[in-house]
Amino acid sequence: MKTRNQIELASGVAAKEKTMKTLLSVASLSLVLATGSATAAPKPEIVLVHGAWEEANIWQAVTPLLKKDGYHVVTVTLPGRPGSPLSPDKVSLDLYRDTILNAIGNPAQPVVLVGHSFGGITISLAAEAAPQKIKTLVYIAAYLPKDGQSLLNLGNSDKDSKIGPDLQIMKDKGIIAVEKSARADLFCLDCNDQLREAIPNLIVDEPLAPLATPVHLTADRFGTVDKVYIHTAKDQVVSPSLQAIMVAATPVSKEITIDTGHTPFLTDPHGLARDIEMAAKPQEAASR
Repeated sequence: MKTRNQIELASGVAAKEKTMKTLLSVASLSLVLATGSATAAPKPEIVLVHGAWEEANIWQAVTPLLKKDGYHVVTVTLPGRPGSPLSPDKVSLDLYRDTILNAIGNPAQPVVLVGHSFGGITISLAAEAAPQKIKTLVYIAAYLPKDGQSLLNLGNSDKDSKIGPDLQIMKDKGIIAVEKSARADLFCLDCNDQLREAIPNLIVDEPLAPLATPVHLTADRFGTVDKVYIHTAKDQVVSPSLQAIMVAATPVSKEITIDTGHTPFLTDPHGLARDIEMAAKPQEAASR
């Protein structure tokens, strides 16, 4: 028979063991929660699409900033320009769309698809074709079309844009160009002297047909994809007033304004990278 002291000792040991088990359970739960937080879903791939009169090199200051923050980045050069030569008569809006979809491929998770200027038209078509592959569409000073609109349609409605008088339409060659002497003021009004001197030679001729082609977008496909708009407050090409009109016509989940002209990837790459990353985050997390 156990003595009273032995019973009390055994009870104390059992109580200590029970307390230790409780502490271990709490610690294990904390570890699981911490591990779950540390191994959250990987960051989505970011696919960057340039606009008209541009090539993929416009992103060269932004791409390393995104990569440094852990994002895998893909840049797209659309056909019909020096980086992807093709006769203008063989270039179409559908080809632009398919080029973007090929760049996206079959991602492990939906991507963040970013378009600058005319890139807003092309990424919209990619979303219509494959909404399941796209987490968020990010429009940077971009045309945000409604069904049946084209870039020329939207551009002609932009009464505050300064680019109209300097467009040179060459139907015989199938291209549209921007007057070289006007390029710095239009695209790089807020650039430093070095960039203003360089940008006229970076602007390329644009195949005409895709700019005049209307888009076909539906609520069941394009309409289901999350959208973020990055406004450019000093834009001379896609005016702030038209940007506001387009967003009012096709609401987005988040609006961000960057205090630059039409080319924030040149004048404020750090600010633009920050804003793209903000758009890439889940909306509930980005709003906290």
